[in-house]
Amino acid sequence: MTTRAEAIRLLEESGCAPNVIEHCKEVASLAVEIAEKAKAAGRDVDLELVETGALLHDSGRCRTHGIAHAVEGFRLAMGKGIEPAVAEIIKRHIGAGISKEEAKELGLPEDDYFPRSLEEKIVAHADNLVKGTNRITIQERLEFMHKKNISGDIVQRVKKLAEDVEELSR
Repeated sequence: MTTRAEAIRLLEESGCAPNVIEHCKEVASLAVEIAEKAKAAGRDVDLELVETGALLHDSGRCRTHGIAHAVEGFRLAMGKGIEPAVAEIIKRHIGAGISKEEAKELGLPEDDYFPRSLEEKIVAHADNLVKGTNRITIQERLEFMHKKNISGDIVQRVKKLAEDVEELSR
């Protein structure tokens, strides 16, 4: 498994801006906290995978800050020999996922970008709760999405992901 230090070095060497790296560190910190609670509740969750995936989730921002950063990060990870499970976290971390149809409309490769594994869901949720380097509530995230006129379907998806992840620690 790629170590924390190796993941941070990859972000730096790929040309990610310092603010992006700090965001990734904060998402990783929160994701590990969520994963530890889930593990304490008896869930089978890989803490190292969560941390590495969260650290690298925005690695594609060295190439673009648009929605395609997830695909770019996935390609970068695969090209660097990063574990496929980590690359999948990077690919599936946006919001609460993107359908094949939405991907096509957005100009992304036609694929299903919904987080499936516990680790993918935890990282996507943690990313939704970190704006820059500040932790926010799910309510603040949903209000921000409303202000940005994000589709109601997508807002509901983010809300459902939050509920699903919160359920993991019960």
